[in-house]
Amino acid sequence: MPIQPLPDTLVNQIAAGEVVERPASVVKELVENALDAGAARIDIELEEGGVRLIRVRDDGGGIPADELPLAVARHATSKIASLEDLERVATLGFRGEALPSIASVSRFTLSSRVAGSGHGARLEVEGGKAAPVLPHPHPLGTTVEVRDLFYNVPARRRFLRAERTELGHIEDWLRSLALARPGVELRVSHNGRLSRHYRPVADAGERLRRLAEALGDDFTRQCLQIEHAASGLRLYGWVGLPTAARSSADQQFFYVNGRAVRDRTVAHAVRQAYADVLFHGRHPAFVLFLECDPRQVDVNVHPAKHEVRFREQRLVHEFIYRSLHEALAGARAGAVGGEPVALPAAHPLSSGVAAAGAASGNMPGWAPSPRQGGLGLAEAAAAYAALYKAPAPPAAAVAGPAEAGGTPPLGYALAQLHGVFILAENAEGLVLVDMHAAHERITYERLKAARDGEGLRSQPLLVPETLSVSEREADIAEQQAETLAGWGFELRRSGPQSLSIRAVPALLADLDPRALVLDVLADLREHGDSRRVEQARNELLSTLACHTSVRANRRLTVPEMNALLRDMESTERSGQCNHGRPTWVQLTRAELDRLFLRGR
Repeated sequence: MPIQPLPDTLVNQIAAGEVVERPASVVKELVENALDAGAARIDIELEEGGVRLIRVRDDGGGIPADELPLAVARHATSKIASLEDLERVATLGFRGEALPSIASVSRFTLSSRVAGSGHGARLEVEGGKAAPVLPHPHPLGTTVEVRDLFYNVPARRRFLRAERTELGHIEDWLRSLALARPGVELRVSHNGRLSRHYRPVADAGERLRRLAEALGDDFTRQCLQIEHAASGLRLYGWVGLPTAARSSADQQFFYVNGRAVRDRTVAHAVRQAYADVLFHGRHPAFVLFLECDPRQVDVNVHPAKHEVRFREQRLVHEFIYRSLHEALAGARAGAVGGEPVALPAAHPLSSGVAAAGAASGNMPGWAPSPRQGGLGLAEAAAAYAALYKAPAPPAAAVAGPAEAGGTPPLGYALAQLHGVFILAENAEGLVLVDMHAAHERITYERLKAARDGEGLRSQPLLVPETLSVSEREADIAEQQAETLAGWGFELRRSGPQSLSIRAVPALLADLDPRALVLDVLADLREHGDSRRVEQARNELLSTLACHTSVRANRRLTVPEMNALLRDMESTERSGQCNHGRPTWVQLTRAELDRLFLRGR
């Protein structure tokens, strides 16, 4: 066949294949246009899951009658006019493809009126062919009707799912939008019945109400509000506590400058932030907003605008990871809303590893470091565990309610159950603690602090190992030699596609150095950073902490149990053990009353 230009109708239908995947895609494009027009209320009417009808009404600025034909013309838009505009896009839509693409695969009607006009106007499009614009009564704003989606593309229509499934996709996207635009009222009706109504939220103090409407009360009860700004970036929103983790990633919402996106850099940073507190196979819940200079993010990398590309990918990754890592570290046992708890007077166990050193005869302020002649990590863990077999701490450190000025968050110990659980009473009711899981986390955090203070030492290999890599990986090893040395690696390029491994982190000397180096280089290539060494080190320390922590069926005295409770309150991430399991649960007085039918 000779080379020839495609007809406009076919071009639009090809574009529709990229932009219009299903009814939810149509709703997304139309609602985003309404938001860009300044709408404060948007009504969405659906029939048969959006296949039969999608009608979107808004109270935005509207479209002048003479511009209606342009609105359904390809690559016609009011949102950008130059390459400079494209590099700093601040609107949700900007490509000028959505309306013509939708109109090419449906029976399409566009009605609108702008301020100052005596009446509105109406434009009908069928099969990609537009009829003349006619006067039409219409309130201020715009209405778009999309009927019989894919009526002229039967192959695409056959791929649509059941009515309930298509409606579910629409409601999922609108839930995401409701979280991002709390000030906008959204009403959704299906087959003539109201199915969703998100009322506008007037101020930031009421954002939790919109969160509860979209995600349920469980999320709002188990989330931390965060806000952090640095290096021209601002991250704010809510992250679920590890105890609120889910079996699927269905409550993960991330927005860049108000746009809901999926991004591998972001997903990787979030996974790493939760890595030390999440149970295997579980997924964190979060609603997070990242704000940055629009010129630092490319939103024009996906036809449906689902993905973005950051110009400073490594900076964004590190910023998100650090922000979430620190927020989760502050969510210690007994803390409310992620804020550090106020602790009672200092006691021997508050100083963690230093207390272990004191118990084993070292000078005050001891920290384990072979270079200083102190104990090794195994001995430090054992010494710390031995505190729960040493003479009982002074009574002042574990005073009961009568002696203390107020009840601490985890309260005071009452008894030990089956040699496994500690029962304590606090101001809210009853606290149950898994003593081994709690002590395991405490020991683990102390060991990490000790190792961080000592730094990562290298151990030279007796015989350097040769590793075959790609040319790109060899380049990275050369460029990141200083970074790799800081993690304990000494790598030298021995050829275009080969490296010589001469030293590895001393703590990880027993692991396969070839696999570890390949994993680290893969992370550097993909994300510009790697925490493989830290993760491998933490796995070893976690195992060590597990084996040296208080075991089940060990009988503790009341002062020893109280000392453990106080340490939980002062230790980062102590709400979960090293494997992500909860270390404590709270039963309020109201819950206890319900168990025994009190007040009925």
